[in-house]
Amino acid sequence: MTTFNQRFRFSFGPWNISEGGDPFGPEVREPYSHEKKFALYKSLGFDGVQFHDDDVVPGLDDLSAAEITRHAASAGETLNNEGLTPEFVAPRLWFAEETIDGAYTSNRQADRDYAWERTVKCMDIAKEINCKAIVLWLAREGSYIRESKNAKIAYERILETINRMLDYDDKLEIWIEPKPNEPTDQAYVPTIGHAVALSYASSDPARVKGLIETAHAQLAGLDPSDEMAFALAHGKLASVHLNDQNGLKYDQDKNFGSSNLRGAFNQVRVLVDNDFGKQGEFVGLDVKAMRTQAGSPVTDHLTNSRKTFLHLVDKVSTYDRDRETTLIDARDYEALELHVLEHLMGID
Repeated sequence: MTTFNQRFRFSFGPWNISEGGDPFGPEVREPYSHEKKFALYKSLGFDGVQFHDDDVVPGLDDLSAAEITRHAASAGETLNNEGLTPEFVAPRLWFAEETIDGAYTSNRQADRDYAWERTVKCMDIAKEINCKAIVLWLAREGSYIRESKNAKIAYERILETINRMLDYDDKLEIWIEPKPNEPTDQAYVPTIGHAVALSYASSDPARVKGLIETAHAQLAGLDPSDEMAFALAHGKLASVHLNDQNGLKYDQDKNFGSSNLRGAFNQVRVLVDNDFGKQGEFVGLDVKAMRTQAGSPVTDHLTNSRKTFLHLVDKVSTYDRDRETTLIDARDYEALELHVLEHLMGID
C-alpha cells in the first residue's frame, strides 16, 4: 500500500449491518444489536460511526430530556470504550406521522414545530457524545405534485432552520446531504450546488458544508466525481458516502465500484488529488448487503468496498500523469481513454 492509504479513516452507519428486509419481503437475517456492531468496527478497519439520532437514543420521541441525556451519555461511553469517533448525527425526519408531507417544509405549522423540536434533540445528542456535525438529509423536503407547496417559501424555511441551528450551537457544523428524489418525487435540495447555495446564504457559511453520496449524484444524472470537485472548489466537502448505482432507479447502495469501476476511480482520484482526509475527514461508506447473503452479522460488503477504495488509491498513485498530459496536449482523447482503461485493467 502507498502512504496515501495511511491518510484515510473510514466510517459507516450501524444500519449498514442490516437484517436484509426490503419493501417486497421480510427480514432474512437475525437482528444484531448496535452494541455488538460497535465492537466490530475496528476489526473491519473502520474508526468512525455515522448516526441517526435514534441510533444513539432509540425511541427518543417518547423520552424526557433527562432520559435522552442519560441514554446519549451511555452511548458516548460505549464509543469511547471501543475507540470510535462519532462522525455525525442526523435527525430522522421521515418516519414520524408529523413528517409525511415534509418536516421543515410542511404546510402545517404543528409539523414544522415537531421538526424543530426533533432537531434540537438531535443537536443535544450530538453534543452529549462529543460530535461536531449534524447531517441534514432532507428526505421529505420536496413535493409529490408541484402545486402542493410554494417552493420559494420551502427554501426560505430550510434556510431559516439552518440559521436557527447555527444560533443554537455555535460550535456545530451542518452538513447537507442532497438527493434528487426518493422518498419525494422532487426534492428541494437535489444537488450539491443547491446545498452550497444554502451555505452561502446562511448566517455562518463556514459551518455549513456538504456530504456527497455517490448514488444520490448518479440519481440526479450527474457524475459523482464532478460533484465532489465542485464542493472541494468551494471548500465545502465535509464527507462522502461511497457506494454505487446500476442506472437511474431507486437508491441501491451497491458496493463501491461494483457497477462503474472507472467512475469509482475518478471519485478516488479527486479525493486524493485534493488532499481529502488530511484534515481528519472520514471516507464514509453507505452500502447495503445483498439480500441473498447468509450469516449474522454480514459485513463483507463493508470490507470489500473499503478494499476497493484502497486499491483505487494505489491506482491513482501509480497512474502515469506525464502520459496523460502529453495526450491532453495533443487532444488525443481516444488514446487517453485507452490509457485510463488499460491502467485500471493492469495492462499498462
